[in-house]
Amino acid sequence: MIDVILCDDHALIRRGIRDTLSDAADIRVVGEAGDYGELRTLMRTLEAQAREQGRTTPCDVLVLDINLPGRSGLDALHALKDEGSPVKVLVVSMYPEDQYAIRALRAGAFGYVNKGGDPQLLVQAVRTVSQGRKYVTPEIAQMLVESLTAPATEHPHQKLSDRELQTLVMIASGKRLADIAEELMLSPKTVSVYRARVLEKLQLANNSELTVYAIRNGLVGQ
Repeated sequence: MIDVILCDDHALIRRGIRDTLSDAADIRVVGEAGDYGELRTLMRTLEAQAREQGRTTPCDVLVLDINLPGRSGLDALHALKDEGSPVKVLVVSMYPEDQYAIRALRAGAFGYVNKGGDPQLLVQAVRTVSQGRKYVTPEIAQMLVESLTAPATEHPHQKLSDRELQTLVMIASGKRLADIAEELMLSPKTVSVYRARVLEKLQLANNSELTVYAIRNGLVGQ
């Protein structure tokens, strides 16, 4: 049996993922969390239970969303990697593969699945990751090949930090700084700092140029 933890801030999406995975006879969801804090609390509880039962890990696979309030899914990935956690992470996201997939894999994820894809691909990905193997779509595989064979063609936004890229995408999607601050559980001043860094690194002057850049590079829809 493959034990899975879900971490997504949208209860309806968690329910959909849970129902999809529960339809598979070899997969069971053992816990759910809505943000990083809940995830850490849940994992500590399950880790204690695992030790009592003689197991080394609280679950086989953590299905993790990128866009969490407060500390993002990428933050969680980095924290788990730094701790040497044996939990295998499958990232699920509404963002297209070309935005976050390679970042997630470099941060320690075993796979990346788009929420808008076939639900059965999620089941297949969980099974693959539980075996300690990487799960990538053909699109991600192509990006990985291109990143290895043509590193000189790296786009400027690929040099942004995870939080800077997240801020870029949210501004280009039409969200105000106050809305971004609330969603990410940051101060407006901190979000303004991220915005300033993005503008400087991309050599842009304002939000309009930032939005045009994001559209041209496929970071947001037109």
